[in-house]
Amino acid sequence: MTLSEILRACLLFVVAGLSEIGGGYLVWQWLRNDKPIWLGLGGGIILFLYGVVATFQVFSFGKAYAAYGGAFIVMALLWGWWVGNTTPDLNEWIGAVICLVGVSVMLLKR
Repeated sequence: MTLSEILRACLLFVVAGLSEIGGGYLVWQWLRNDKPIWLGLGGGIILFLYGVVATFQVFSFGKAYAAYGGAFIVMALLWGWWVGNTTPDLNEWIGAVICLVGVSVMLLKR
């Protein structure tokens, strides 16, 4: 893979992750925290956009979603830290690094 392909893939993983986590968070707020329905509907639309964003990856469906799973773990920890004010512990960070190593191994060869 070229550097530009790697950067594009990383950007798409970040956009997809923000879409899935953000959309899911809005639905969570609506259903679990009795927030207005428009938050849930907005979250549903954002979740739909996550599915669209993922199609722009150059990888096959299985590889893209498997690799995204590792990226999602890291992004979910960061979201919980920044938005949910829950600081990840050392084991969570170690697990996240292990996931990123796994993602890197999967994506090194297209």
